[in-house]
Amino acid sequence: MKTSRLPPLTSLRAFDAVARHESFKRAAEEISVTPTAISHQIRSLEQSLECRLFERSARGVSLTPQGVTLFRASATIFSTLRQAVSELTPASSPGALTLSTTSNFLTHWLIPRLPEFHRQCPGLNLHLHTAIDLVDPAGGIADCAIRYSQQVNPALDNTLLCRDRFILVASPQLAIRRVQDLLKHTLFHVDNRHIPRPSPDWQHWKNRFGPESLDVSSGIHFNDETHAIQAAIAGQGVLIASELLVRDALQKKILVSPAEQSLEGGCYYFVTSDNKAVWPEVRQLRQWLLSRFAITDSGSRDNMTPCNDLL
Repeated sequence: MKTSRLPPLTSLRAFDAVARHESFKRAAEEISVTPTAISHQIRSLEQSLECRLFERSARGVSLTPQGVTLFRASATIFSTLRQAVSELTPASSPGALTLSTTSNFLTHWLIPRLPEFHRQCPGLNLHLHTAIDLVDPAGGIADCAIRYSQQVNPALDNTLLCRDRFILVASPQLAIRRVQDLLKHTLFHVDNRHIPRPSPDWQHWKNRFGPESLDVSSGIHFNDETHAIQAAIAGQGVLIASELLVRDALQKKILVSPAEQSLEGGCYYFVTSDNKAVWPEVRQLRQWLLSRFAITDSGSRDNMTPCNDLL
């Protein structure tokens, strides 16, 4: 019986990185090689296995059915290797934990709640890491992460925190009372939203709620939601924003939501590796997040759907 020869480890590592990031460029950055080198490794792997592992398009790369099969195996293999290396590496200080998230979530949700976190978890030394690209919690950069997605990652331990939605927000000084009032104000656009799909942009809003004469091509464009929120607070225009990111501004009444309508958002997940999910520090942070998403600062139920009602 002929024994199948395993592909080179370097090719499998490149494949695993591309599959996780859905990007040749970000995979190359993780491994510290060029995108051309990654492409060469994937091409060699596909030739060796005699099948296509990725579908390439202008919007990025996605796994073929054969790629999904290989990714299930590679995710397990490399997760096991990372855990073994972690166990052989001298441990960091007791109680230390690194959480990776986006700068928007850190700025608008987590930082205002850090004093409460320190009061309730005094023994947990939390290190905060921000990145646009996804960080693998099984690696050495972060132990866990807050991710915004429309689906769970089967290679990780996922805890649903809440479902987001996108709402209309503006400064109360603009005195917006109905959708027709939008015609009198500047529209703010956030250009780099990848989640959810369809995008919660002005064209989507117009199609759902109107008004028909709204010029969605006009307005000011931002590549960062934080800057768009600050401009809305300053009374410079109207924004379709993540409800979670503007929640504190709504409670302080420096922003108002003049319409009951909303567009569907993604979900906030707390993710970690299967091995790290049992760490006392990870469990403590997860529990604090769950409790914090379930109540408001005043102790009443959140307006957003809490994870306890969804799991």
